[in-house]
Amino acid sequence: MSTSFVPEGSQGISGFRPVQFKVSVVVPIYNEVESIPRLVEAIATALQDQCIAYETICVDDGSKDGSAELLKKLAQDRTDLRAVLLRRNYGQTAAMAAGFHHAMGQVIITLDGDLQNDPSDIPLLLEKLDEGYDMVSGWRKQRQDDMFTRLIPSKIANWLIGKVTGVNIHDYGCSLKAYRSELVMDMNLYGELHRFLPALAFIEGAKIAEMPVIHHARQFGRSKYGLGRTFRVLMDLFTIFFMKKFLTRPMHVFGLFGLLAILIGVGLGSYLTFLKLGLGQSIGDRPLLILAVVLFLTGVQLFSFGLLGELLMRTYHESQNRPIYRVREVVESESN
Repeated sequence: MSTSFVPEGSQGISGFRPVQFKVSVVVPIYNEVESIPRLVEAIATALQDQCIAYETICVDDGSKDGSAELLKKLAQDRTDLRAVLLRRNYGQTAAMAAGFHHAMGQVIITLDGDLQNDPSDIPLLLEKLDEGYDMVSGWRKQRQDDMFTRLIPSKIANWLIGKVTGVNIHDYGCSLKAYRSELVMDMNLYGELHRFLPALAFIEGAKIAEMPVIHHARQFGRSKYGLGRTFRVLMDLFTIFFMKKFLTRPMHVFGLFGLLAILIGVGLGSYLTFLKLGLGQSIGDRPLLILAVVLFLTGVQLFSFGLLGELLMRTYHESQNRPIYRVREVVESESN
């Protein structure tokens, strides 16, 4: 198979990376030892039936149930599977970033390792992507999850995220998505930002589509998510909002509020000065004096934050990025 090259850019490793496959399927794994064999076979069946050149990259995120050992064994026996084993549990965002970095496909597919996403939907995602989109997001229209702990919170979160980011899709939480590789290379993933990949893609100028996909009930283990993630989602949502509005111009937000505070502080100070010097009134015991000083100092600080933000953004865009994960080893068949 011929090998072409595309620039490497998003995960902190400079240079070029080879593109050897039509599709790279990236699967973050955390304690899914029962699901892994069936998942790998399901992916193979879906893509081999379509005669698509593909690779499957399973990223073990510090599993404790034997998932890493099983992946090592499978990767040594199969030419279509690579196992990326992280040193510890970094979280799903870092696991996906590791998978993106090691992918060598023109298109990258992501899905969960718990068999709730159906690999048979992958060819449909590819067809939709070929219509001219940069990203296709799955929509679990008939979602097989608990109503009160998963479905209702998810609907609220999807509505809120859509309103804040301006990217109105039905299901931000669906892991089954398709990306063009050049889009993935432009996105930096930190914290818990894997939930906001459509918004990050939108910031990069991507053309995004959504399509219904199959969703199965969980067969093995238990969900890794609960209501406790709500706070993290809200914090990341603020991050996304700032990135969308002010990523390249932080002075526009900090500087604006800083300038307003300075002007109000100077105005109050001028008024108090007139009372003192023009009318001879005492101003030392007036709360307005304290307010004027606080507003002026706060404005100077906010304006300084804006300048620092501008410098940090230039460093962010111009410096070499470092990966957010550390790989213990990469296992693949010796015949690869």
